Amino acid sequence: MNTLKKFELMEKIVRELEDLQHSQQAIIQKLGKIEVDNIELGDKKLEKDLPDMHQRVADNLDSIGDILSYFAEKTDKFGDKNNVDALKEQEAINQVTGQ
Repeated sequence: MNTLKKFELMEKIVRELEDLQHSQQAIIQKLGKIEVDNIELGDKKLEKDLPDMHQRVADNLDSIGDILSYFAEKTDKFGDKNNVDALKEQEAINQVTGQ
């Protein structure tokens, strides 16, 4: 895999991790709404199980954040080290000139 393709794949993974992070945040919000609604309803099983679910999702969100931070930094360093901006410019020039 050439350097530019590797960088593009790394960027794609960063975007997917960001999307995963947003999805987990949405799940936490939905769980919170259910917990609030259940305060009025008072279902015992929901009272028992929802806090644990909420905590597990929050733990996953923390893990995703750690991985995202690590991999985004790694991607940036890879891009800087390999002068990816120049590679992208050269690729654009090659496409225009048909090379």
